[in-house]
Amino acid sequence: MRLGMGFASLIAYATTGDPGALPFGLDMVNLQNSALLYLGLSGLVFIIIWILGFRKVN
Repeated sequence: MRLGMGFASLIAYATTGDPGALPFGLDMVNLQNSALLYLGLSGLVFIIIWILGFRKVN
């Protein structure tokens, strides 16, 4: 059985529950995008610092 993207996103949103009113005028889409952006950038910075530190040791 092939599931469409609409069905997958419906299931993903339905399992999170209704958050109700979010603070600071945020909505769920902006909150998710901000979290993904933060995680991506912090992971990239971690890898860059790790590589630079590894190069200094060797």
